[in-house]
Amino acid sequence: MVDFRMPSLGADMEAGTLVEWLVKPGDWVKRGDVVAVVETQKGAIEIETYQAGQIEKILVDLHTKVPVGTALAQIRTEAEAKPGVAAAPAAPAVAPAPVAPPSPPPVAPSTAAGAHVSPAARRLAEQRGVDLATVTGSGPGGAITYADVERRLAAAVAAPPPEKKRAPSLDLDAMRTAIAAAMARSKREIPHYYLEHQVDVTACEQWLTQKNATLPPDSRVLIGALAIKAVALAARRFPAFNGFYRDNKFEPSQAVHVGVAIAIRGGGLTAPALHDADQLPIDELMSGMRDLVQRTRAGRIRSSEMADPTITVSSLGERGVEALYGIIYPPQVAIVGFGKVVLRPWIVDGGAVGPRSVVSLTLSGDHRVSDGHAGALFLAEIGKLMQEPGKL
Repeated sequence: MVDFRMPSLGADMEAGTLVEWLVKPGDWVKRGDVVAVVETQKGAIEIETYQAGQIEKILVDLHTKVPVGTALAQIRTEAEAKPGVAAAPAAPAVAPAPVAPPSPPPVAPSTAAGAHVSPAARRLAEQRGVDLATVTGSGPGGAITYADVERRLAAAVAAPPPEKKRAPSLDLDAMRTAIAAAMARSKREIPHYYLEHQVDVTACEQWLTQKNATLPPDSRVLIGALAIKAVALAARRFPAFNGFYRDNKFEPSQAVHVGVAIAIRGGGLTAPALHDADQLPIDELMSGMRDLVQRTRAGRIRSSEMADPTITVSSLGERGVEALYGIIYPPQVAIVGFGKVVLRPWIVDGGAVGPRSVVSLTLSGDHRVSDGHAGALFLAEIGKLMQEPGKL
């Protein structure tokens, strides 16, 4: 038996409120199945299980706020709960006595015939929209009277309305408070250093124009997808920027899960992960970005997407900002910023000066793990990859 616990969804989460169970005792689950929805400052998070087996017991009721690490349910592992293992019930020693067939239920008197519904009752039912088939008659022979229809109306008024399922809400003030706490911790504990590198992305724009020429608007690739892929590939080559600093030591990650900073309407911000971004083809990565943005803004992101980012990418280019210097989200050790693509005079092949599309890349690095020399090589690798978009 193993416990299914409230996961930690980031440095700014201490507790969550359970708002929905998607499983019940007896259900079988496999690794990665979404089994519950938890409401946090970041919105409604779909919680996945990392243990295959059978739900044995639900331990936490709905609308209960529980700290990170609390056991929410118990799961019998596959080894403990293989289907068909339970012994069949023993046969009774004495054969049970034959059971007489049940008597046919009495037939309710028809309400279609006028003799069984008084004219006044029928008129009241028509006026108030009462289905006479739902009215029990108290008159002679089960006839429906005016008083019977009145009692049916009174019962309908007295009955409580069906409980509406409470939609998870997003408290933006609480989100801002949580973000501020995480960023204050980051600036207090992480010795940041900052670098900037300008990159000619004219080739990116030309490649995107050609690629998108035959694609419908909802399938077109944005330069942000190229940026994320370039960061992911560079992080694979420079592992000192991809991982976690925990318990006074750096843990490089074997996978590259890029956190994508997403602004939530009203002032919130979160950065769920695009898993294995270094391995995704550009079209697939772009599709994943769209899905992530839509679900994040709808308040339905998954626990693994919040807990897994190994490096974060943030962009404010669409807001007109030419450069941004992010604050590292602990326990990560780096964040890469992308600014607005601007037209600048640039020295091109042969020494001539010409107009080129240029973007500013920035790196905020953790000095406990890397230094400015390594950071410069990392940014240069991102720039080099973006100048060869066909190879991403």
